Amino acid sequence: MKNILYIVLMVLFVYSCGLTKNSGKGHKNSNTENDTVRIANDSLEYEIIIIEPGFNLFINSIARPKGYYSQSYLENKNRILVNDYNNRVRQPMRYNNNLYVQEINYDPQIDYGYEVNYLLYYYFVYLSRQYNQRFTVPTRI
Repeated sequence: MKNILYIVLMVLFVYSCGLTKNSGKGHKNSNTENDTVRIANDSLEYEIIIIEPGFNLFINSIARPKGYYSQSYLENKNRILVNDYNNRVRQPMRYNNNLYVQEINYDPQIDYGYEVNYLLYYYFVYLSRQYNQRFTVPTRI
């Protein structure tokens, strides 16, 4: 019985080691690079970079699919959430300055497109769930 247990553990170990290997070109081993989401549009001169461990997993497994919310819904939420977030950046003695590092330059007059608004909204949802933060507007899934 002990031998069977050791064999099963050994097979699981070998199998799990095989899952961590790169499966082709272009893959990087750094967890930070895998958890970095970057969207840019040079014609509008905007860029959103989200570097947060676990954010990619959250987007791919927990977040609602793209198209679930309308762009106007996301823009309205983001307008309020960005304002709330930036107020917290300006108050480092009151809020954790490791969570609120840099202000987000979000202009409600600019059409950033669906994808940027989607990722920005779900960044706030992730932030509220992962770090137990409450914003003035509820963030839901």
